[in-house]
Amino acid sequence: MHKELLQQLAQAVIDGNKDQAETLTNQLLDAGLEAKAILDNGLMPGMDVVGQRFRDNLIFVPEVLIAARAMKASLAILEPLLAASNAPQVGTVVIGTVKGDIHDIGKNIVIMMLRGAGFRVVDLGIDTPAEKFLQAAREENADIVGMSALLTTTMGYMKTVIERLKAEGLRVKTMVGGAPISPAFAEQIGADGYAKNAAEAVDKAKALLGV
Repeated sequence: MHKELLQQLAQAVIDGNKDQAETLTNQLLDAGLEAKAILDNGLMPGMDVVGQRFRDNLIFVPEVLIAARAMKASLAILEPLLAASNAPQVGTVVIGTVKGDIHDIGKNIVIMMLRGAGFRVVDLGIDTPAEKFLQAAREENADIVGMSALLTTTMGYMKTVIERLKAEGLRVKTMVGGAPISPAFAEQIGADGYAKNAAEAVDKAKALLGV
């Protein structure tokens, strides 16, 4: 019974069926399944398929956003239970769109994919100054600081943030992404990782933390 409902939940995420995702999540909880098991065996397999299809250009940003919305509805039910049970997190990621840039669709997809993969994610929003990245990295005991930019005029600010993190002696990994960013640019500014899409961001984050 559990297995069938979990498969249906995974499919609801793939299809972007928000109402069904909520209903199935509640059914699974009522049936006595733990929140962590629902995340690991229902939501994550669903988002894995979404990530794979996105990586293979079989689906595009609108479909990913719809799937992410369905997953978010389920996570809203599970997150308080996960927090209460002290379920082990893969790691903590602090992420934001850098100062001067207000684009966040890509960042939001990355956040959903990371949460679906078991990361705790702190979203700093858009137009994020270096001070905010530093403060959050310190207060949240972050493992990774992620930065996003869509404008060529703002991508240089990533270097500022990375230099400030190093100057403060904060031992965090840094990841960058966004349309104008390239692996060469990431290397040039001293970032630990670059991802060209959300699915790759999850793989890279796991690799950086050795999980």
